[in-house]
Amino acid sequence: MQETISMTQDRINKEDISDKLLEKWRDWRWQLKNSITTVDTVEKILDITFSEKKKQAIQNTIEKFPLSVTPYYLSLIDTEDPESDPVFKQCFPDVRELSLSNCDMSDPLHEDGDSPVEGITHRYPDRILFHISNVCAMYCRHCTRKRKVGDQDSIPSKDQILKGIEYVKNTPQVRDVLLSGGDPLMLSDDYLDWILERLSEIPHVEIIRIGSRMPVVLPYRITDGLIEVLSKYDNIWLNTHFNHPREMTGSSKKALKKLNNAGIPLGNQSVLLRDVNDCPRIMKRLVHKLTANKVRPYYLYQCDLSEGLEHFRTNVGKGIEIMENLRGHTSGFAVPTYVIDAPGGGGKIPVMPNYLISWSTNKVVLRNYEGVITTYKMPDDYNHYECDLECDDCNLQLNTENQESDYKTIGISKLLSDYEDEITLTPENLDRDARNREDVS
Repeated sequence: MQETISMTQDRINKEDISDKLLEKWRDWRWQLKNSITTVDTVEKILDITFSEKKKQAIQNTIEKFPLSVTPYYLSLIDTEDPESDPVFKQCFPDVRELSLSNCDMSDPLHEDGDSPVEGITHRYPDRILFHISNVCAMYCRHCTRKRKVGDQDSIPSKDQILKGIEYVKNTPQVRDVLLSGGDPLMLSDDYLDWILERLSEIPHVEIIRIGSRMPVVLPYRITDGLIEVLSKYDNIWLNTHFNHPREMTGSSKKALKKLNNAGIPLGNQSVLLRDVNDCPRIMKRLVHKLTANKVRPYYLYQCDLSEGLEHFRTNVGKGIEIMENLRGHTSGFAVPTYVIDAPGGGGKIPVMPNYLISWSTNKVVLRNYEGVITTYKMPDDYNHYECDLECDDCNLQLNTENQESDYKTIGISKLLSDYEDEITLTPENLDRDARNREDVS
């Protein structure tokens, strides 16, 4: 541990370390083996001292939500003011994690409830979330799955993984599989290869996505061996999780370049975090750094209602303000979609500024990012023919391969469909329904 402290301090102080030690530092397994898990070690590395009272409060937090941070990620902290540092706030326990609000939930996204098979969350019609790992290189303090991550007793077994693969095989509507956890890249190259091979053999699986924070917290995990495994499959996508520009280091850039050179499309999912990145200038700098490294900003998440995250959450208005400062102010492909992952399993709901001011039967009134108000006129001769799903008689050239014969609509799209009879979506257990039943009786 003393070696870990010394090497991490050297990295923090930007001092040169020997080539031999540098080689060890860049070994991802060494990083994991020497992960920092105690307050004492953090104090020594950052050269700070907590009061006994605060130290005990932090220890109480760790007992419920463990501490584990790689030496690499800890070395990014600004030691001049560590407790205000955005890296520090994401990796070091905060006593406020124990202050649960009345809206906090252990499983706010209803992932366990939408699980037809252990390890699988199937919420959207054509895609699933496949939990293949419950451990991470670092325990992020804002994690939505704090109930699971780090729980050694709930690490998916090989039999469980096989049951998940069998579910995918027996569910032909699934065309997109998202591998998540924990972090899938915590698995060995061989084990990950075994999973990818079996999923790729399923004819209806078109896309396999991997969600990983390794390029951020442990970029040395992106080894030549891992690239060799991922390169074997033509349908791999990878989403990572940068929250702040400071996380885009030289080591991270090298990891991203390896993935890019292997032809793997990259996206990024950020979480809006109070006192970390809830600033239009910070978020703009982040998306610029991402796109400069060929990473497409994908989602900006409103912080979930998981236990112990109240101090991280912002008002939704702050997220909309950030989006207002991105759309039109930078490249369109650099603008993520701001979403709230709805509690109870409602899925990702986009939230954005309102650019449509009004409309009539023949035109819409719009405003742009500058506040310019303009109109768009509808065509005079748009002859819309109602769709009855009789595709053979349609003048549009559908003719796609593997056309779905049992095409169905749900939700709002069902109300918009000409070939559906429904005109209303009605929630269950309405008060008026109960009153009507009482009147009948």
